[in-house]
Amino acid sequence: MSRAGTVGIDQHRRDLPRSPFLAAARGERPARHPVWFMRQAGRSLPEYRKVRQGTAMLEACLTPDLACEITLQPVRRYGVDAAILFSDIVVPLKAAGVGVDIVTGTGPVVERPVRSAADVAALPALDADGVAPVAEAVRLLVRELGDTPLIGFAGAPFTLASYLVEGGPSRNHERTKALMHAEPDTWHALCSALADTTLTFLRAQIAAGVDAVQLFDSWAGALSERDYRELVMPHSARVLAGLADAGVPRIHFGVGTGELLGAMGEAGADVVGVDWRVPLDVAAGRVPPGTALQGNLDPALLFAGPDVVEREVRRILAEGAAAPGHVFNLGHGVLPETDPDALARVVDLVHGVDPA
Repeated sequence: MSRAGTVGIDQHRRDLPRSPFLAAARGERPARHPVWFMRQAGRSLPEYRKVRQGTAMLEACLTPDLACEITLQPVRRYGVDAAILFSDIVVPLKAAGVGVDIVTGTGPVVERPVRSAADVAALPALDADGVAPVAEAVRLLVRELGDTPLIGFAGAPFTLASYLVEGGPSRNHERTKALMHAEPDTWHALCSALADTTLTFLRAQIAAGVDAVQLFDSWAGALSERDYRELVMPHSARVLAGLADAGVPRIHFGVGTGELLGAMGEAGADVVGVDWRVPLDVAAGRVPPGTALQGNLDPALLFAGPDVVEREVRRILAEGAAAPGHVFNLGHGVLPETDPDALARVVDLVHGVDPA
């Protein structure tokens, strides 16, 4: 039986008919190319480091006025076409009562890894009240953002499961893959519970007013297409289908997922995020017809100087024209040592290129 919370979806959200981001996400051709950056709010910004000083990551995510301020910082600085809620994929696990913390230099660390059917059965369910601070941050942002759309997000069931099973970040996901294949019933029960958690978290954000959502399957690139389709895709598809009535664009992104792009689109995404490994015109041929794309400048190239960045931005915009709609982004998140001025130049360049 599903343990997902029953959070009502508010259909009376902001009307943003002039948003280039929302138009491109719907597969339309807006008047200018839209651009935003994954991890645009964070360690690369001096104002972020100042406001976060002395506050733990998860505490910051669950403090509405602080999460609001951090989310707004890159919008003010860069003039990007969308804000993305400052949060973390383990926030709903923490809010549900799972013992997890974000350790500096390591990432999420789980107090008691999930390794058995009994462990899965003991996982606490997320109630929407547990993420009330996140919903409040969204409401604050909706009032502050004006005509700029707000993207909510969550981790996909596989990536959350991998953190829980491994106990933290993993290079090879050996415990995760062993559980998937040795105990498929336990695996599916775990992913089903996490799909409920993810749905509750995203529907709470939508009810509070986000204009789009992104489902991050950060570690899905570790899988073969067969394993993804059989053991992962059904749970991501249930999350995306559970948001269909909200009427907001659904973005699906993973790293190293070139061979999975078609399946990720089939899972129910309106927009598929593409990392830097696959050209967008090639990706357009892999995803289902009508699917918009997002991406895909290599974040490392922001260190290569203005001439290289301009050349690559123009190439990506040209290749993105093969998709029904294209949202310019990086192929993954902003690296911590990135010069904010480099990102500002990318925004100006993207906005200055004629979409025709």
